[in-house]
Amino acid sequence: MFAHIRTRFAATGRQGTASIRRRLDTLAALCLTGLLTAACSSIPPSPFTGPDPANPRVRVPAVAYRSTVGPYASQRPVEPRPWREQNQGVAPAPKP
Repeated sequence: MFAHIRTRFAATGRQGTASIRRRLDTLAALCLTGLLTAACSSIPPSPFTGPDPANPRVRVPAVAYRSTVGPYASQRPVEPRPWREQNQGVAPAPKP
């Protein structure tokens, strides 16, 4: 496609820079218009729902301690088991 464009510009004697400059000017004008439009928009609503977090009288849930390593189970490498036994261990129970 670029070869066709170069050939056309060579045949007409134009370099093609005027067309590119015009497109860049149009793009710059569109971007400026978009930025000005966005700057004049209203403030978006608050991103949270519920009571005002600045109110000190708001009831909050109680804080409870939960250990981060409590449910830890060591997972050491083991020898592989036969695949039939593995499949039967995870297969759904047969329907009666």
